[in-house]
Amino acid sequence: MRGPCTRAGSRHRGRVLIALEAIERARSITADVVSESPLLRLYADAPCEVWLKLECLQPIGSFKLRGATSAIRQSDPAEWRVGVWTTSAGNMAQGVCWVARELGVPATVVAPDHAPRAKLDAIERLGGRVIPVPFETWWETMEEGAYPGVEGLFVHPVLDERVMAGNGVIGLELAERLEGIDAVLVPWGGGGLTTGVASALAAVSPETRVIACEPETGAPLAASLEAGEPVQVDYAPSFVDGAGSKALLPAMWDRARPLVAAAVAVPLREVAAAVGLLATRAHVVAEGAGALSVAAALAGHAGEGRVVCIVSGGNIDPGTLAAILEGDDPA
Repeated sequence: MRGPCTRAGSRHRGRVLIALEAIERARSITADVVSESPLLRLYADAPCEVWLKLECLQPIGSFKLRGATSAIRQSDPAEWRVGVWTTSAGNMAQGVCWVARELGVPATVVAPDHAPRAKLDAIERLGGRVIPVPFETWWETMEEGAYPGVEGLFVHPVLDERVMAGNGVIGLELAERLEGIDAVLVPWGGGGLTTGVASALAAVSPETRVIACEPETGAPLAASLEAGEPVQVDYAPSFVDGAGSKALLPAMWDRARPLVAAAVAVPLREVAAAVGLLATRAHVVAEGAGALSVAAALAGHAGEGRVVCIVSGGNIDPGTLAAILEGDDPA
């Protein structure tokens, strides 16, 4: 097993779990919008049996539609009547804009100024308004849930438990479709996907390990688990724009520690190789964050056995994908 991989504590059933009832409710509420994404075997040179959960095939090209639909549909209409908004590098923004368009209300997105053009174009195509800000301002807006002049329902891309519950439906689908899953590898951006999936698996497949995957250019969960407490890390934007940050969001440390079996920081070159392999071998287009889990599995971070990789999204800039397929270094 290569690369930094840190172990977490025991997976006790603590109060940090998202309740199974909440996940089932989210499933019912979102069923007419969200697809049950395909689960396919990847035949590749790996120390384990690799399966792909293709969330990149959701209507917006990302799992984020699950949480956005769950959160907005469970909110009081009085909250979203004047509009909805979120902070996002692109995928949660598309989910929020999709639901806002369905409701006939405006959607606003506060986005980091390094967000990829492909995602910004998709937001605008769905009718959303984008406010680009420096990364530090974006991070503060996500922590505070407020931005000058923006009104309406704020959908937190990570910390809203209705969002996590929507994400947790993925875990239910996995347990129903495939027996004997030894480990599930999940890209870690803010932790909402990992928390939702791990909560569902703790209820319906408690022997399955959940491993969080971060880019090495911003891996605060791996560093925090190694330190035994939340720590900040150096962060550099990269083509893995849907994951990686300087620190854990408030409350995510307490949620993550009992739920994940490990966290791994993945080198960018291995992520790029996984993007290329998925495109050429499986004919799947994955963005950088979506390929994190596959890169980790191929590197042996999940060990042997039956391993599922959450391919969280496929919204990659065409130029970045072309560079990877031509053998160039997107970093």
